[in-house]
Amino acid sequence: MTSIYFAAPLFTAAERAWNADCAEQLRAALSATILVPQEFCAPCDQAEGGPDFGGIFTACVEHLDRCSHVLAVLDGADPDSGTCWEAGYAYAKGLPVIGLRTDWRPAEDGSANCMLSRSCASVVTDLAAAIAWFHQHS
Repeated sequence: MTSIYFAAPLFTAAERAWNADCAEQLRAALSATILVPQEFCAPCDQAEGGPDFGGIFTACVEHLDRCSHVLAVLDGADPDSGTCWEAGYAYAKGLPVIGLRTDWRPAEDGSANCMLSRSCASVVTDLAAAIAWFHQHS
């Protein structure tokens, strides 16, 4: 079964709301397990005494090791550093990485830094195109 790790920034209320909406759309459109760090890391985020960063790292790596694909949000002048690490880790493991760049500003290699854009199997500009890619390649 296809399992998609949704790599995206998750530090603001707006980012978390957008991620949750994207996850809901992906789940409705695909016969796949959608792995969303803000969901599976919630216990670590709310640990007594502050976030458990070691737990967050471990949970993310464990979920990356279980997934078959990564959907990485590449928005911003410089995409989120955690997302970049997750995309690089997936690429090194030979997993297909789909870049999602909804940001219309031009970037270094057209859609992102060349190290990101060239490690992606595809870079798409909206969630519908990502869903279409998964339907075609899964």
